[in-house]
Amino acid sequence: MELQLALDLVNIPEAKQVVQEVEPYIDIVEIGTPVVINEGLHAVKAIKEAFPNLKVLADLKIMDAGGYEVMKASEAGADIITVLGVSDDSTIRGAVEEARKRNKKIMVDMINVKDLETRAREIDSFGVDYICVHSGYDHQAAGINSFADLATIKRVVRNAKTAIAGGIKLDTLPQVVAAAPDLVIVGGGITGAEDKRSVAAKMRELVKQG
Repeated sequence: MELQLALDLVNIPEAKQVVQEVEPYIDIVEIGTPVVINEGLHAVKAIKEAFPNLKVLADLKIMDAGGYEVMKASEAGADIITVLGVSDDSTIRGAVEEARKRNKKIMVDMINVKDLETRAREIDSFGVDYICVHSGYDHQAAGINSFADLATIKRVVRNAKTAIAGGIKLDTLPQVVAAAPDLVIVGGGITGAEDKRSVAAKMRELVKQG
């Protein structure tokens, strides 16, 4: 089980500062969609250059032109790129094809997928690397989490690794770990903590027990 740090509400210097604090305890650093919108793929390049030993995920949430967007993210240094599960099959397949050429990985974000079980089974056959259940900011504000969704995809996914994101904190992490995803994605649970290093260290310990 791996731990991914999601950076959403930071600029490039702030992102570097946060990652520097917690680098020993994370496996993947995510350049979140808001950062990509505000800073562009320069943010991906900057973090990869500053922390070459970490895998960097570009949370592009690709909805169209999968091959092209994966190419551009790969050129910026991304190791993993996200595509939306609600996008067309051809978009996901195009993203996977380009990622294979470049030795990169594709994560499919299942946010707002209506028939999770059916779609997860379909996407699993496309050769993607991760399938992620995700409670976005708006879901979290409504009190929705992804724990039940994780159980659903764990039941049907046979090839891809499974991931969970959205509102995970230190006190809810044991419940997540018990559900045995391959990847746990934490944003504010680390970045919003006063002692980020200590929280990340405790999360790392829990995740590695899984």
